[in-house]
Amino acid sequence: MKLRKIPDFRNEAEERKFWASHDSTEYVDWDKAEEVIFPNLKPSTTKISLRLPDHLLRGIKRLKLKEWGSMLLVVSRILGK
Repeated sequence: MKLRKIPDFRNEAEERKFWASHDSTEYVDWDKAEEVIFPNLKPSTTKISLRLPDHLLRGIKRLKLKEWGSMLLVVSRILGK
């Protein structure tokens, strides 16, 4: 199959809108794609406030403490550190 040319975009919003309504397989040969690692890329974070009923929060803590043994491990694993 002949691939279509990816258009030039004026900005990221225009590109996002395009890909939301087009199939990338018409533009990219994914069989030739290679895995790329960005070693210096830092994940972005956003602080959120999450309100949970007390009984639900206690249950989560109890399950994780039972599984992982300490609150420090619970927090570390949740944060991915």
